[in-house]
Amino acid sequence: MTHPLLVRFATSRAVLRIAPRVLPRCDLFVHRLTRGRLLPSGLVLDTIVLGTIGHRSGTPRATPLAAHRAADGTWLVVGSNFGRPRHPAWSTNLLHRPHATVTARGLSWQVTARQLTAEEKERQRHRILLAVPFYDTYAARAGRDIRVFRLTPRPRSDPDDSP
Repeated sequence: MTHPLLVRFATSRAVLRIAPRVLPRCDLFVHRLTRGRLLPSGLVLDTIVLGTIGHRSGTPRATPLAAHRAADGTWLVVGSNFGRPRHPAWSTNLLHRPHATVTARGLSWQVTARQLTAEEKERQRHRILLAVPFYDTYAARAGRDIRVFRLTPRPRSDPDDSP
């Protein structure tokens, strides 16, 4: 359970103005420095780095995200974009190219993303709130349907199976 003071702090105007510019850069800097073992945001929320390919540029992108990992090995990631009115770029990238990479605690997985339907989001609400405890505040502020994705690890291919 996330502490109410953290929720209040994370949804304050000052934090919402600064966090989208500062937190991802800080997370990626420390992530590179520690070779993927540490993310500062991970001290507060479960955090991963999602690797996508830009749907227009074709350029690899790395985005730190709050996520919830279930016992079945899947992750839920929420495209809240700190409650801003536009969808985050990584969510658009996943819609166009659903194959991605998840890095967490020094380990990486190839995953396939699928956007949840409204009914699935309702059924997974408890997991969404575990990933982003401020989801309701962000959703009200954004004024849009927030995209939520399930990231399912792909089976590792056997090197002997290559053509």
